[in-house]
Amino acid sequence: MSGMLKSNTSLLGMVCKDGVVMAADRRVTAGNLIMDKKYTKILYLTNNVLSSYTGSVSDAQLLKKVMTAEIRLKELKTKSKITVREAANYLALSVYRNIRNPSMIPSIVGTLVAGFDDDGQTSLYTVEPAGGVYEVKTYDANFSSGMPFILGQLEGKYRKDITVKEGVELARECIKGSIERDSGSGNGIDVFSITKDGIKHVVSEEIIPQYK
Repeated sequence: MSGMLKSNTSLLGMVCKDGVVMAADRRVTAGNLIMDKKYTKILYLTNNVLSSYTGSVSDAQLLKKVMTAEIRLKELKTKSKITVREAANYLALSVYRNIRNPSMIPSIVGTLVAGFDDDGQTSLYTVEPAGGVYEVKTYDANFSSGMPFILGQLEGKYRKDITVKEGVELARECIKGSIERDSGSGNGIDVFSITKDGIKHVVSEEIIPQYK
């Protein structure tokens, strides 16, 4: 994630046979400067939906705040929990509107949305910076700068019958590999698992430079 418009981030969402895995690095940059080394890029929209962001930090933070409020209002009005599909489409609509408002600095945010519904079904959606929303059936890295390195690894290692337990290790490996090659990514790894039993923060790893 970047303090400017460039998308310096490594994001990953992966569909497994028994759930979804979401992973990200922790580095925030502004141009060539590292602004934050411990920024969590995977956040709760609700207690059953996670979102992760790539793009401008300010836009992503505002989008998350607005979406959390709008989703809560909808749940109070309908007296029902929002589904993952509804949350992804709400977010996509907000992104679509934002980038089409006249501005000298357009909003640029790419998002992954994952969660579980009341029936125990899990799902993963990608919301592109232009506002398009698509359900992910295998894996996606949105438009993060680490995307080429992540997708390159997954092309040869991902299986449709992969379990969440296996997916967590593969996601960690992919983010770690991306950090090795993408200067905009680094400093730590977070991995979340989403299953019918709920959401768990299964990997929280700081990466400390070793000087020799």
